Amino acid sequence: MCTTVILRRPGHDWPVILAANRDEMTDRPWLAPGRHWPDRPEVVAGLDREAGGTWLGLNDHGLLAGILNRMGSLGPQAGKRSRGELVLEALDHAEAAEAARALAHLEPAAYRSFNLLVADAESAFWLRNLGEEGPGRVEVFEVPPGLSMLTARDLNDETSPRIGGYLPRLRTAPPPDPEAGGWRSWQEILASRRGVPADDPFAAMTIVTDLGFGTVSSSLIALPAAPRTLAAQPRPPVWLFAPGRPDRHDYDPVDL
Repeated sequence: MCTTVILRRPGHDWPVILAANRDEMTDRPWLAPGRHWPDRPEVVAGLDREAGGTWLGLNDHGLLAGILNRMGSLGPQAGKRSRGELVLEALDHAEAAEAARALAHLEPAAYRSFNLLVADAESAFWLRNLGEEGPGRVEVFEVPPGLSMLTARDLNDETSPRIGGYLPRLRTAPPPDPEAGGWRSWQEILASRRGVPADDPFAAMTIVTDLGFGTVSSSLIALPAAPRTLAAQPRPPVWLFAPGRPDRHDYDPVDL
């Protein structure tokens, strides 16, 4: 049960801004984003040391991908492949549309249910696998321009207490300014432990429980637009990573 926020601004110098809190069993081992796969040297991603995949990654073509479990599907299941493999498979592609088309042909029964987000500077897609309750295929939806949230339910589904409580706040918050390093408004929201209802820890952005489950890391990513002239120098993407709960850990740049 993770949280992803994506701001799409076609025509802007920074057309994609993404924020993601990873919620997981706190004893599940992982490594911070890096180039962990010799057979995929163009991929920067966090490493899930238990299954070998990742929850969020970016490749040198400017494509990002992230995976979220759907309701009631936390953890592995015998006979099912790891959903962390799907992010790496998406990052084998150069463009979001290409990745979405390829992964739409997955066998949904091979995995537990998931939400998968793929985005580049031009387009973004949300792929949904409902598992046994679904239509027998992976469904693909375009993420619209503007600000959207994705958790363990559908995109912008306000029956999710987290989306219902935080989407209006995010839509009125000042957007990040990657050029100036201005991320404070989103950092404060990602670190918030205030949910509605207040006694539901899963309604907060940063989750803290006594069940051995909670928010274990946080990311802020910005994708730049392509240069507008041949003489212009391309901007690199920005990835800031907090290696723990964002209410207790600072964000530092990832070496891309």
